Amino acid sequence: MASVLQIGDRWRAQIRRPGSKSISKTFDTKKEAEQWARRTEAALDNQKVALVTADITVQELVAEYRRMREELGRPIDPATNTHYMLEHLAEDLGIERVNDLTPQRLVSWAKMRKGQGAGGYTINMELSQLGTVIRHTSGFLRVTLPDVVGAARPVLRYGQLTTGGTRRTRRPNADELARLLPWLDKRNKAIGDAVRVAIITGMRRGEIARIQWGDIDERRRAVLVRKRKHPRAVEAKDEWVPLLGDAWEIVKRQPQSDDGRIFPVSREALTDAVTAATRALGIPDLRLHDMRREATSTLREMGFDREARKAITGHKSDEAHEIYVAVTLESLHDQYAAAQGTQQRLARRRRGTDRQS
Repeated sequence: MASVLQIGDRWRAQIRRPGSKSISKTFDTKKEAEQWARRTEAALDNQKVALVTADITVQELVAEYRRMREELGRPIDPATNTHYMLEHLAEDLGIERVNDLTPQRLVSWAKMRKGQGAGGYTINMELSQLGTVIRHTSGFLRVTLPDVVGAARPVLRYGQLTTGGTRRTRRPNADELARLLPWLDKRNKAIGDAVRVAIITGMRRGEIARIQWGDIDERRRAVLVRKRKHPRAVEAKDEWVPLLGDAWEIVKRQPQSDDGRIFPVSREALTDAVTAATRALGIPDLRLHDMRREATSTLREMGFDREARKAITGHKSDEAHEIYVAVTLESLHDQYAAAQGTQQRLARRRRGTDRQS
């Protein structure tokens, strides 16, 4: 990025590039400085493109993709799935030249991943990530690379090496929560209470670990969740979340922390604690993120309509929201009994009206 600054009676142009030493030059006029900056940046860009030849490997392309994300202001968080998928791709296919990749090579790679225990959905996600790296980075670097991912997809699907994801419906039951929460309390009361809030509000682990005392609205019993996740938006948005029912009392009983957070724990600590608890207690296939499904489903069972539920959970689309609705057989029995009771009350009311007439 070039900058032109006036230094006394002269003008200095300076160019900074990530990972490179800055260069600068001073001129008599601002126009001369700007022209030099434009010419120099163009030369640097052309030099960078020249370095990216047909011999570029997958590992090098992944590194360029990471740098591109940083330059765009969207660095890859080391704790995200994207980071881990890029790590896998660089490790498995790193030495391969991108131009030498073929559908047959990707089939052998997918079979290797399957042998390592990866499911069809996981392989499909990693394949999609490879396609994203090739597509966006080649455009950014102004080079032409083959769409080998698109060419390989039909045969991978036909061979059942890639599959769509199955919808997860796991929710904790009352017995599991009665065992899980006390276990968490004994080791860290803040984590136990944070999970309780997640069960009621459906807030994500990062949101719970981020909320601040200064963002509490006493009158409305709500908390401002800053930079709440927003699909396909570069800038996350701040949103008010109501602390329904016991969630308000749980938040209010937390001690003041040094850093101003209501729950002074990391999101990783929340996940690790729930994982450790389920293993210690023998609770199968239960994750922290399942509490978000529990909250969404419970709100539905309590009669909250879809728009009200989305306002609480932060879902932006109906499709994303419905993924977190899991109907249990018990809830269907409860709904039937409630509906049956309503019908009986209406029938009694009608009989009373008939007798009066």
